[in-house]
Amino acid sequence: MNLANIWHHFSRDALPLKFLKEALIAFSFNIGGILAGFVVASHLNVFQLSPWAIAVYPAILTARGVISGLFSGRLSTALHIGTIRPRLRGNTENFYILFKSIIFITLETTVAMSLLSMVFGSLFWGITFADFSDILIVISATMVLGLTNSLITIEIAFISFKKGLDPDVTVYPIMSTVADIIITLCYVFTLNLFFLFGFLGRYIVIFLSVLLIALALRVLPRCIHNQGFVKTVKESLLAIIFIAFIVNVTGTILKDVSEIIGSRKEIYTVYPALIDTVGDIGSVVGSTATTKLLLGLLKPSFHAIRNHATRIFTTWIASIIMFIIYSIISLLTQGMLTLHAFLSFTALLLTVT
Repeated sequence: MNLANIWHHFSRDALPLKFLKEALIAFSFNIGGILAGFVVASHLNVFQLSPWAIAVYPAILTARGVISGLFSGRLSTALHIGTIRPRLRGNTENFYILFKSIIFITLETTVAMSLLSMVFGSLFWGITFADFSDILIVISATMVLGLTNSLITIEIAFISFKKGLDPDVTVYPIMSTVADIIITLCYVFTLNLFFLFGFLGRYIVIFLSVLLIALALRVLPRCIHNQGFVKTVKESLLAIIFIAFIVNVTGTILKDVSEIIGSRKEIYTVYPALIDTVGDIGSVVGSTATTKLLLGLLKPSFHAIRNHATRIFTTWIASIIMFIIYSIISLLTQGMLTLHAFLSFTALLLTVT
């Protein structure tokens, strides 16, 4: 199906208009990612305390995003097919197993991100093996604080489902922004503790990192024989390793770019929202396709993508609209909004699409 046919289908079908509205509502929450970027832009001095601090940031964002995407995707699909009920207490075994698997996957993700960060760090960031323990401790502490995102994800999914909204469309875009704000605050807080508060701060960070290990080890013996738990962990492992590699490449690029752009705060300000939206596009398209597959509305073949092309195209249109809005808000918050700045910065952002 070429672009003209997709547009023809888009213009005569009422569904894409409803879907575009839902996607825009969901993506609009990514504007909150500007707050996460503003936090980074306001604490650039902390990120300059170590050569790995800014390079690890994309890994922190993406790790939390991967976990939130996995959790929200499985949760929303399970709500559709009825294997999870929209309530916290007295829910199904599938719900509790899914939540416990997220705890273990958080540790799994943390270790994968840290190991690959060490490899990239030794090759490109100018750090030594001695820095590995620091990276592992800081990422672990940040991620255990970020587990609060899972509780918020549950509440958002249940509310969306009860209100008649499609959780496939609404949950992850909302949570990706909330997660970015929370995880950025957690990361900045952890970096401050680790670098600026002496031994006491380091002991607190170490305690938090050990807490993540303790929670994961508590979950493992209770769930290791559950097929749903094992399947979720196994399926996530390959994706996590692949994504860990990609985000460390991203982190290396961000580190190099940060040396070039210096203190151009409008770029740091828009970065989390930009990453959020790119992730949201994949999540919305993937989550809606997964639900269609489970309901038998989409065949598992490459040619069947034509039956999903309208939603792909609509999601892309929604992302373009949001990128333009991000450009305006980012420049406005930094007091740089002029026509020339808007056109050049927007053109830069739209290349991401």
